[in-house]
Parts: sequence; structure tokens; C-alpha cells
Amino acid sequence: MRPAVYRVLSAALLLAASGLVASLALTAIERLTAGRIAEAERQAELRALAMVLPSTRFDNDPLADSIQVRAPYWLGSPDALPIRRARLAGVSSVLVIDSVAPDGYSGDIHLLIGIDHSGRIVGVRVTRHRETPGLGDRIEAHRSDWIDRFAGLALDDPPSPSWRVRKDGGQFDQFAGATITPRAVVRAVHRTLSFVDRHRDALENAETGSELHFDDAPEHYQPTR
Repeated sequence: MRPAVYRVLSAALLLAASGLVASLALTAIERLTAGRIAEAERQAELRALAMVLPSTRFDNDPLADSIQVRAPYWLGSPDALPIRRARLAGVSSVLVIDSVAPDGYSGDIHLLIGIDHSGRIVGVRVTRHRETPGLGDRIEAHRSDWIDRFAGLALDDPPSPSWRVRKDGGQFDQFAGATITPRAVVRAVHRTLSFVDRHRDALENAETGSELHFDDAPEHYQPTR
């Protein structure tokens, strides 16, 4: 074999071997970190759940006992959204629902809403939004206690006409210069309560991991966009 050809083949083999070693190393690193990433994501979800789901209300794993739901006219999004089901001694305790207020001042306002088996709100938290800093961002729990006022309320407590901001004749405070934001959140929370009231049995009894579709809409539904 000519020296030049030998050198070319040797270089090619060395390059191939280096690529194989690098590929194996990357695969090993991915395997080592995948578990850590998954656990970090799980812990982040548990922290989010803790905002609306006290530990005394369940003894199962709500993250494992979850379903996906497409209910665009109720939950404000065409996407499948998760519902985690908390149970205590095998009995349904709280549904933790991702819901969206699509009519915020600056776009979608993403909510996490806990509703117990009696239909009362355990807690509400805003998980993502783009509302105006200093005005609309008072929906965040660390900005004000406004969002805490939903806890303990139910579909008819207060009566339906009161599920509005005060400017519209309801009982919920609006923000100076930012009425649209709290109005959107109040509507979304009330709509989510109505959804659970209408479809509770299906939500609580669906097979874990299943995806449910609901094409019906709230009474007098009007698109927000």
C-alpha cells in the first residue's frame, strides 16, 4: 500500500473512531441527565400544584392520575390541557385544571384552578401572562392578594350576575387603568367552574392518561375573539 493511501485511510479510520466515541459519550450523557431533567420538571409541576392544592387534600399522585382535555369553549384554548385529579382515600377530592383567559389585554392569561368535589374553588393562580407591568400584573399572587379572593367561591356563590367586575355590576374589584385584565380572569374562572359542574363525572372517572373532547359550550356563549 502506498504511504499516501495509508495515511488517508488511517486518518479516515481515526476520524470515524473519534466520531463513534463522541456519539457514545453524548448518548451516555443524555441517559444520565434525562432522569434528572424529568425529575426537575416533576418538581416544578408539584410546586405549581401546591399553589392551589393543599397536601391535606390528597394521598395519591395527582401528576400520575391525570387526563388531557380539549374543551375550547370552556377552557379558552383549542389545545389539549391537563387536568390532575387529587384523591383522598380513593375518593375524588380536587380537580386541578389548566384554563386560559383568551381575552386579556395583551393576550392569553394562563390559569391553574383547583376545584373540590363540592364545586368550590380551592385556589387560583396565574401561571403565565403578558399583561402590562404595574397595571394588569396585579393578578399575580406576589403583586397583590386579588387572586386569593376566588378561594371558597362556587358556581352560584356568589350568584351568576355577581361574577363580574364592579364596573360591570359584579362583586370583583377591577384595577385602576386595567379593567380588561381582571374581567378576563373572572370570566375564565366562572367558565371553568361551569365546565366542571357540567362534566364532573366524565372528568373524575375517565381512564388515567386518556384525552377527552367536549364540543359543547356555555349557555349564551360568545366568542371572546
